[in-house]
Amino acid sequence: MKFLTLFTKPVLVLLLYLIIITLAVFSIGRFHFLFDKPIYILIFPTVAFLIIITSIVSTIIFKKWKSLIIILSVCILSTYGIYLLIEGILDEATLAMYQDPSTNSKNKIGSIQNGDIIFQTSMSSQSKAIQLATNSKYSHMGIIYDNGGSFSVYEAGQSVRLTPLKEWIKRGENEHYVIKRLENADQILSSATLTKMKKIGERHMGKPYDIHFEWTDDKIYCSELVWKIYKQATGIEIGELEQLADFDLTNEIVKAKINQRYGDNIPMDEKVISPAAMFDSDKLVIVKEK
Repeated sequence: MKFLTLFTKPVLVLLLYLIIITLAVFSIGRFHFLFDKPIYILIFPTVAFLIIITSIVSTIIFKKWKSLIIILSVCILSTYGIYLLIEGILDEATLAMYQDPSTNSKNKIGSIQNGDIIFQTSMSSQSKAIQLATNSKYSHMGIIYDNGGSFSVYEAGQSVRLTPLKEWIKRGENEHYVIKRLENADQILSSATLTKMKKIGERHMGKPYDIHFEWTDDKIYCSELVWKIYKQATGIEIGELEQLADFDLTNEIVKAKINQRYGDNIPMDEKVISPAAMFDSDKLVIVKEK
């Protein structure tokens, strides 16, 4: 019974609440990756509830009515305060986990960063032929850059240009896209490297789309642009270079497009990098898909 008398003292009850708050802040603030909201909802309010019940029972037993009113007020306000405090810590911790550049890229699922590579199924007239020839769903791609607080895609479409990300996504089939990232992006894509990538890309700004997929810089196609920027800025080759002869050219849609572009002079030994080859590269990891 002497133990229960402790719960009739408002000062001691408040002290217990302060201990709970301290533990909650320390645990979730320091080890937020071990906690999510369902766990939080089970742990801390449960402890608070037990203290409240014990305090109410104790004050009733010992008829400490004044203490009962004080304890109930303190417990209700403290419980609500704990909820708001921990909720804020969880939200900030979660946000930091997704935005902190020092966090490993594999832990930032759903985030977008400078230098990410985005793939989609284009609605262009050649898209189906590219899909069939490369046995891939994806026929267009670009590099994502933070363009003054909003994301844009540096792409080779009708010409090389910077397109707002939302606009770029809307152009794709069913607005479906996949964003991939260099596996060691946190170590490789420093601010200096990203600046270098942008400068290399600027050399191609405004160039027309290369419908013949030639390995020259006079004209350029989407995957060639991305591949060359990464190669020249980082030394990394994302995807294996192939020749036109390596693709599946048997489908009638593919044959018609090739005949339209080349006639009888098909450059079977032309060096080519396809969106499919880059998409399948083991140097990239998926960070977002919709």
